[in-house]
Amino acid sequence: MMNTEAAARFRRLGTITIFAVYFVILVGGIVRASGAGMGCPDWPTCFGQWVPPTDESQLPANYHEIYAGRGYQNTEFNPVKTWTEYTNRLVGVTIGFLIFLTAWSSRIYLKTDKTIFYLAVSVFFLVGFQGWLGSSVVASNLKPLMITLHMLLALFIVALLIYTIARSQRDVIAQIDIRALPDKFKTVLIAAMIMTLVQVAMGTQVREAVDFISHNHAYIERQYWRDDFPVIFYIHRSFSSIILFTNLWLAWKIVRSFDKKSLLRRIGLSLSVLVVAAIIAGISLDRLGMPPVAQPIHLLMANLIFGAQFFLYTCLNYASAPLSKNQS
Repeated sequence: MMNTEAAARFRRLGTITIFAVYFVILVGGIVRASGAGMGCPDWPTCFGQWVPPTDESQLPANYHEIYAGRGYQNTEFNPVKTWTEYTNRLVGVTIGFLIFLTAWSSRIYLKTDKTIFYLAVSVFFLVGFQGWLGSSVVASNLKPLMITLHMLLALFIVALLIYTIARSQRDVIAQIDIRALPDKFKTVLIAAMIMTLVQVAMGTQVREAVDFISHNHAYIERQYWRDDFPVIFYIHRSFSSIILFTNLWLAWKIVRSFDKKSLLRRIGLSLSVLVVAAIIAGISLDRLGMPPVAQPIHLLMANLIFGAQFFLYTCLNYASAPLSKNQS
């Protein structure tokens, strides 16, 4: 028989881990927006030290030549960028510990649902792969494609964590009555998830273009970057209106179908707020000269939107399907 206290502990730890992963996505967005990705030109050390320097005088006099010989350019020491990137790495290591604890605590499901254990362990190994990919990003001298793959893997890790935690709570979720939702709700939700992924893919292309443009402008004169935006930016911007109305329709149907205490109602309301916040951040990027603070917020909102949609989809699957004998 399942230990309810251990199951509750696993749910709490898993939930904390999910939000911690979102936090590291935010920090990663800050690193990218601030141009701090090469604040530490080597990995896992930073300028050859486990604790990075705070002043250029703590580095070898010929450190420019040393790192230029290793294929790194623009290694001018900047303490703010160095410690921004170093903080990003520390947060990533902390996430690794949380993922390990989540995987370890999932062993209580070995007798009742081994899939939960295997999923949690898979997430642990994926985070290890994500760490290796992070080192490859640095080694590639911040190639846009590598940065994009790094971000997309983080999105997949979060989705896998959400599914793992939701699966562990499927008995509770199965009690949710979803008959008040229209028949086409699930279909529209799937369409919304696909649109979000397409929008994220276009956003990464815009982000890669911005990286190129910012480099040409020497990371200054942000108000002029917009003049060089590619066509994909305008498609990305226009597509947001379709995403807005689709998600507002989903949220409206959920609000009308569930009472104020319902988890799905809270998720539905959160989804609408997240979409509006993402669009506001996008508008500020477009109209306010690409303010650095808006870029990581825009990225985080996109990730949270997909997470909320995926959680809703998982809940609908468990709420609409009766439990099989080996799941009861």
